[in-house]
Amino acid sequence: MSTVDTTAKNTGQARRRWNGTDLGLIAVFAALVAAAALVPGLALNGFGVPITFQTLAVMLTGLVLGPARGFAAVGLYTLLGLVGLPIFSQGRSGLAILAGPSAGYIIAFPIAAFVVGWLATLVIRRTTKARALWFFLSATATSIVFVHTLGVIGIAMNSKATLEQAFMSDLVFYPGDIIKNVLAAAIAVALHRAFPDVLVRRVRRRALPAESA
Repeated sequence: MSTVDTTAKNTGQARRRWNGTDLGLIAVFAALVAAAALVPGLALNGFGVPITFQTLAVMLTGLVLGPARGFAAVGLYTLLGLVGLPIFSQGRSGLAILAGPSAGYIIAFPIAAFVVGWLATLVIRRTTKARALWFFLSATATSIVFVHTLGVIGIAMNSKATLEQAFMSDLVFYPGDIIKNVLAAAIAVALHRAFPDVLVRRVRRRALPAESA
């Protein structure tokens, strides 16, 4: 291996390490998800699962921070809620929530942050036009495939509902999620323009070695 290759490898490894700014962003976005969960929500689906701004915060976290830090931020929020901090929707906390109808949604949130963050890096790497639209489509696809699917499974497993009944009850979340995904995409684009070092320049730096190889 040449000196240039070794230097490039070491530089890439250094860039992948989280610094104080990364840890601060993880903490800030974990707090954002917690704050969104604590805004009073409406339980309209018949199983007590409330409509909140939480999915907006989760999607925004992934779109802004990318996959690893997005997962870490939402995972930190989830972990703190499970160990007892009253930061889940309606001020709930503890492992008991995993036996309730919201369990699937809670489990899906860190996964969704990772997936939408990964999709955001693809969008940033491959396009500069209509980025808000691609972010919206990424968030919507992620919410349907992961958040809603796991949410339906959680409702069915932790209640006496059938999968069909759980699916029908979950449909009430779709109109709000579309609006929240539009907002998440628009806010993420604005943040990336104002603070490109958070994710845009990181993605482009990592893409350079592959493009020059």
